[in-house]
Formats: sequence, structure tokens, C-alpha cells
Amino acid sequence: MFNCISIKGGIVSVKGFYCDGISIGLKPNNELDLAFIRSSKPCNISYLFTTNRFKAAPLQYVEQNKIEQCDFILINAKNANAMTGKEGLADVEEIMQACKEKLGVQYPLMSSTGVIGVRLPKQRIIDGLQKFDLKAKNSTHASYAIMTTDRYPKEVAFEVTLSSGEKFTIAGIAKGAGMIDPAMATMLCFIVTDAKVPKEMMKPLLQKHAKTTFNAISVDGDRSTNDSIFLMSLGESAYEEEAFEFALHKVMEYLALKIVSDGEGAKKMVAFEVVGAKDDKEAQKAAKKLSNSLLVKTALFGEDPNWGRIASTIGSSGIECYEEKLQIYFDSLLVYDKGKVYFDAQMEQKAAQVMQQKSFKILCNIGVGNGAFTAYGCDLGHEYVKINSDYRT
Repeated sequence: MFNCISIKGGIVSVKGFYCDGISIGLKPNNELDLAFIRSSKPCNISYLFTTNRFKAAPLQYVEQNKIEQCDFILINAKNANAMTGKEGLADVEEIMQACKEKLGVQYPLMSSTGVIGVRLPKQRIIDGLQKFDLKAKNSTHASYAIMTTDRYPKEVAFEVTLSSGEKFTIAGIAKGAGMIDPAMATMLCFIVTDAKVPKEMMKPLLQKHAKTTFNAISVDGDRSTNDSIFLMSLGESAYEEEAFEFALHKVMEYLALKIVSDGEGAKKMVAFEVVGAKDDKEAQKAAKKLSNSLLVKTALFGEDPNWGRIASTIGSSGIECYEEKLQIYFDSLLVYDKGKVYFDAQMEQKAAQVMQQKSFKILCNIGVGNGAFTAYGCDLGHEYVKINSDYRT
């Protein structure tokens, strides 16, 4: 048995971690744009990266150097350092060397977000390192500094007490509002813990829980060059596998849902729950098809309870499905039942009321097996077109 409670403080609620965000002029109006996360000693790190074939230079740096320990993460906004070739990778290497020399850290790595195809303002970032207070404990500043088109920062922390009375803490921050359909991770997510997690368990646990959290969300169906999840473990507190898995999932779920809720121009978040599919794989295929469908998103934005678009999307997903077995619900409202349409004027009005909520569920029972999966999506408002006028990540 264990008890998991939400606590304040974000990343710095975890003993042994420091972070902050500063302004070095990458964003206008002195907005925070450069952040760091530091651990008091080198700690184990694991990560999941985008499946986009054009990985950004900071991700290439991590993979090429096979980084397994880390005591410092540098994060910049406004520039993704993606599609910048050998020069972009060399820029990362020079900045990392500067971190070692100027800040005294041993195992730094870098994460970037912003416009694709433009080299980093390298010297400005290196000069900005001297503005860091490495003893700072400001998770909120760090959360703001990594934002691009986000409307608000995203941070969370939990304290877990085991039956023995021992405790551990886990926390995370994330950014993301567009280009979200990761099939691997999310935009940027940084999770830290003082739990003594076995090194060999870190990546499998990230992969397992990414499937139903970050990999289950979609804003616009695109996949960034920079999508990343990092998990840092200091290993100085208690650990119990079931309790840690529960808390890790809570952190990832909270941040993933905050990202999809913050979808660019979005007004509502929708859970697309598919049950009764042939197997879990087919359920996931249908649920993701629904969460990605622009036809469905326009119905969500217009608050139009057009169940036909739901049915059409399922039928085009390629899974095994039959008209005479399908059921469609808007929350608990059954609108289509195995070939029977329950959608008169009164029912349409009730369904429209469901769609006017900020969050609701569309449940589709395929009726052919036991497969189940829930994906999360949102509508896309007119602001999305304006915000995405350039290639940013």
C-alpha cells in the first residue's frame, strides 16, 4: 500500500534538484526564454525521442554521445536547432563545452524548441549562462521559459509515502500546444525524481506509460523534430515498483492532458474511447484516427453533434467493424445503436449540449472483441492558422 498526494513546487519539490528560467532576448519584451534543470550530483537519465526522421541537433547530440548520466539540462525557446546540419550539431557541442567550463557541470545536455531551420544564437546563449543562479529553485520560471505557443505553463509534483513510512517525490514540467501527435513522446517533457529507480527499469517504464499518455494525445496530427521525454533519477530516496509506476503515470497523464487542453486555438478537450475492437491495436488505430481527423475537429469546433463523422472515421480507419454492431455515445448519450439511429431533434439538442462542454467523451463500441484504447484530442480554432504561419516546433 502507498499514498500519493499532489504537492506544490514543481521540479524543485524534489530534493537535490534546482531550476530556473531567465531572459536572454530570444523572446520579445524580456520574456523568459532560457531555462536549466540541475541535479546536485550526476544522476541516471533515460529518454524517449520523436520518431520524426529529421531529429533536431540536441537529440542527435544525446544519441551520438550515448548519454546515460546527466547533471544539467539547458533548454532554450524560440529556436529548434532542427534541419541545421553539421553546423547545428557543432553549435550544441560548443554550448555544452561552455556549460562545463563556465558552470562546472560534468554531464550537460540540451533541449530546444522553436523555429525550424535557423541556427542557434550560440554566443547569446553562452553569454546567458553567466546569468544563471545554480542554486535557484523556481520551477514556474523554468516552465514559462520553455513555452513557445503555449498559453500557460505546465508543472506537477507528487509525494508518495510507502507502507514502511519511507517517501519519494516525483515531478515534471512540459511544454507543447501544437505539432502534437508524437507516436513516441511529446513536445518537451522533463521528469525528475529522488526515487531509487533501477536504471534498467527507467526506459521500459517511460515506454509503457507514454503509450497511454503522451502517445494518446493529438492536437493537429503533426510530429515535431524535437519531441522528447527525459526522466532523471537521483536515487537517494525510497523506491517501490508499483508505487513508482503509479506516480510516474500520474505525472505523465497530467502533463499530457494539459498539453492537449492547450492545443493551439483549442476550446475543448475530448476523450475518444474505443472499446469492443478486435484487439487493443485496432482500438488504438481507431481512437487515434478519431483524435487526428480534421473532419471531426471541425465538428468539435462548431459544436456540431454530427455522429456520422464519427462513424465515417471509424469506417475509414481500416479496422474490422460493422454497422449492425457499432454503438456511438456522446458522454452517456446513445445516438447510434447497432444500426438504429436515435437522433431526432430532441436528441440532437441534448448531444449539442454535451459538445458545448469544455471536456467530454465520445465512446465507440465496435462490438467485435475486447480491444480498448482511449485517445485524447481537441478542436482547432481559427487562431491555429495564424499561430502556425511559420515552421516552429
